[in-house]
Amino acid sequence: MPGGRLTQQERQQIALGLADNLPYAEIARNLGRPTSTITREVMRNGGPTSYRAEVAHRATERRAHRRRTAPSQGPESAPQPHGRDAQAVADYEETFTNVLMASGVSRIPARVLTSLFTSDAGSLTASELTRRLQVSPASISKAITFLESQSLVRRERDEGRRDRYVVDSELFYQATIASARANDEVVRTAREGAAVLGHDTPAAIRLENVARFLDHISESIMRAAEQAREVLHSKPTPTDRT
Repeated sequence: MPGGRLTQQERQQIALGLADNLPYAEIARNLGRPTSTITREVMRNGGPTSYRAEVAHRATERRAHRRRTAPSQGPESAPQPHGRDAQAVADYEETFTNVLMASGVSRIPARVLTSLFTSDAGSLTASELTRRLQVSPASISKAITFLESQSLVRRERDEGRRDRYVVDSELFYQATIASARANDEVVRTAREGAAVLGHDTPAAIRLENVARFLDHISESIMRAAEQAREVLHSKPTPTDRT
């Protein structure tokens, strides 16, 4: 029923819609559900290419069982600032984590990044992350190393000389620039191959076209990132949220 939990039959309809390459909005209309419900359901359960109705239904039942049997003072039931609904926050964090995983980030780094983005301070220490995610310090350390290598977090020292791991708006700009520049090595190698294979050969032409394409994409990304950089430091307006 609309507004309640998705049924197994509805999940089967979602799977069929995805197989037919229907947009989330059309699947939602067919089921009489909000588009956000369909988006969250799909991204929480493997993404559009890996979604399976039976697997999603069993996973939802397991999550519901864990919530019913979880200790009353678990991390999800801790008091939330600003009057937030603790369960809604937990559900959103799970959705955000799965979206990051679908983009290629492994689970623990995705959970760390989610925790940082959903904390009002935008920063947490290793011990805070360990308690919040209930994983080992070694797992946190490994995740942070990966995220730093991708320019997705940065490290600061607080007054207690502890490392704090930070996400902020500027990091998105830096990560975008780093991603664009990562193409430079591919461009250089492709052009090196074109020279080796002979510039007028089909293989060399293919490699040169790849290099030209990536050159164009990188230049466009860097130009767009520079032009849009100020957006990361401005306050959203009501129009931006619609």
